[in-house]
Amino acid sequence: MKTDVLTVDPENPDRDVLGRAASVLRGGGLIAFPTETVYGLGANAKDAAAVARIFDAKGRPAANPVIVHVSDANEVLNVAASISETGKTLAERFWPGPLTLVLPKRADIPAIVTAGGITVAVRCPSHPVARALIREAGVPVAAPSANRSTELSPTRAEHVLAGLDGRIDMILDGGPCPGGLESTVVDVSGPQPRVLRHGLIDVATLESAIGQVEVSTESGACAARSPGQMSKHYSPRTKLRLVTGPELMEELFRATHDGLKVGTVMFHGRALVPGAGPHVSLPCEPPAAAALLYDTLFRLDRAGLNVILVEPPPDEPPWAAVRDRLARAATDA
Repeated sequence: MKTDVLTVDPENPDRDVLGRAASVLRGGGLIAFPTETVYGLGANAKDAAAVARIFDAKGRPAANPVIVHVSDANEVLNVAASISETGKTLAERFWPGPLTLVLPKRADIPAIVTAGGITVAVRCPSHPVARALIREAGVPVAAPSANRSTELSPTRAEHVLAGLDGRIDMILDGGPCPGGLESTVVDVSGPQPRVLRHGLIDVATLESAIGQVEVSTESGACAARSPGQMSKHYSPRTKLRLVTGPELMEELFRATHDGLKVGTVMFHGRALVPGAGPHVSLPCEPPAAAALLYDTLFRLDRAGLNVILVEPPPDEPPWAAVRDRLARAATDA
């Protein structure tokens, strides 16, 4: 299969290009497209065979559900059987935007979308290309991140192409994704709202809208309700290790002494010894760091390194999403 790459204006996507992409979706094909979080890999959510192609292209486990995207908040009941008052409040406050709600699913949503579960994860993205594509297609779009399973989520079209070239029909290249991390996932299908995945909307912001929320700390129990729960996820192919403070300098010295090629990532401007290898200092502000995290790891992953050493950001609530992604990336290190 040849994967077509079509450039689109991220603010005013060309109607003809969207029409071509929408036709592919309606015909059971796969389209990678930008959102405000990361690039998604889309298929018609009500076409089980098309959604199965997503799993095949990504090498995604069948137990890992996918998020369904709608172009407008009032379309949620085309996917979900109902939405609670808490869910309505969150949708009114944060949609369109980087928030996914887990809701009771409609009977016509294929089981493959929800990993056989009785709930469905739904999101209304704010990116103009994503919304226009879904609207043009006229169907809800199932769309996990457009990468091979467990690998880094793509924030640029070239990231998508590196992992899925020849496996999908088309990529809409709308430039870099502004958010850089996946959506926050909140389960509102039960009596108490529960955060299943940290994301660009932090817990404090959620609680400002609906009061106290629970936060899941489990990797397996929630897998049938939400993506992003696997212990190994969002990982570069290069070994990644999390090390703190003086330990990073010790690890760096030991590795370079052993002749290893080492890349380093920190969240402040501390200088390293000259010649130590590629070093990236990410911003001290969580949103700015999140926007650059995956792109940074992609570049280091392609630098021919033996190991990437990362000094984690502070263990503080605004950094929860970044810390979560790094912990899952380093699981097997």
